[in-house]
Amino acid sequence: MSFKVHIVPASRTIEVPTGATILETALEAGVAYPHGCQSGNCGACKSHLVKGEVSMEGYSEFALSDEEKDRGLILACRAVPWEDSEVAWLEEDDLIIHPRRVLTCKVAGLDDATHDIRRVRLEIVAGGPFDFSAGQYASVTFDGCQPRDYSMANVPGDPMLEFHVRRTEGGTTSAYVAETLRVGNSVRVEGPFGTSYLRETHRGPIIAVAGGSGMAPLKSIVERALAKALPQHIYFYFGVRTERDLYLHDHFAALARKHENLHFTPVLSEAMGGTWRTGFVHEAVGQDFDEFDGCKAYLAGPPVMVEAATRLFEKRGMRRIDVHADAFYTAAEMASAGKKTGAEL
Repeated sequence: MSFKVHIVPASRTIEVPTGATILETALEAGVAYPHGCQSGNCGACKSHLVKGEVSMEGYSEFALSDEEKDRGLILACRAVPWEDSEVAWLEEDDLIIHPRRVLTCKVAGLDDATHDIRRVRLEIVAGGPFDFSAGQYASVTFDGCQPRDYSMANVPGDPMLEFHVRRTEGGTTSAYVAETLRVGNSVRVEGPFGTSYLRETHRGPIIAVAGGSGMAPLKSIVERALAKALPQHIYFYFGVRTERDLYLHDHFAALARKHENLHFTPVLSEAMGGTWRTGFVHEAVGQDFDEFDGCKAYLAGPPVMVEAATRLFEKRGMRRIDVHADAFYTAAEMASAGKKTGAEL
């Protein structure tokens, strides 16, 4: 048994089998449906339910609030139709779709960014070219490991792909990267994915907030904005627990000295005194800005940080459509929730 679902922006009608979601069926049918985590956590596939009935389970309030649900919005990745339906994803003037590629790469560089984060640099051997927008991620498969999603830290067009892999408790892939991965090893990369990428036509201020290895996509976004000479001010906040968790701060401090429109602020949540800004990173942003009307925000890192920052931005005037967020869930967190793993810490 199946139900017909008409996707208005694509002018396509698909047959969704009983128990399947609209998004997974649309993607299998070749529809370029906007999406990110595919697990109900990012909100990238948020859509209007024009008509029909669907059920949804297992999604975060960050991705879809009760108020949005009451207005008839759904998450296509969690929406299971129970009758013939019609949906329309939320439109953006600057929505970009890149060709999906399957790349064969080899490890060209490895180094420890912090005590628990390794930077992995990959050379594309076959399957390119690999076009993506700054802030997107890819599915990365290391030898003998399950695929995991990691954000590109390099600027689009760079010959090397760069990923930041944080070791997590019980994470078999991150343990492999930390202990076993070697220069010259083969790696499979598929992508790009995600809609939390830099909107290059926007000219209002940029608020960029990274937590932990959320530095990766924000590094790509900020460096791309500078390379394109975007004129607006860029306020980049990097939140970590202690000083030993900081990395690339000297690099961005140097960029801030070179570019008058870049403002870089590291924030340490567990530091006591010293020269660093302390407290929670979203609170530091809130101390510096009274309102965010006209701004765009790019967020990446732990879900609790992303959700807290999103609430702050909305409370002070930022439109939800201007919040581009990538909440990083560990493999253990996703498994405990019975969800597909998204971009990882």
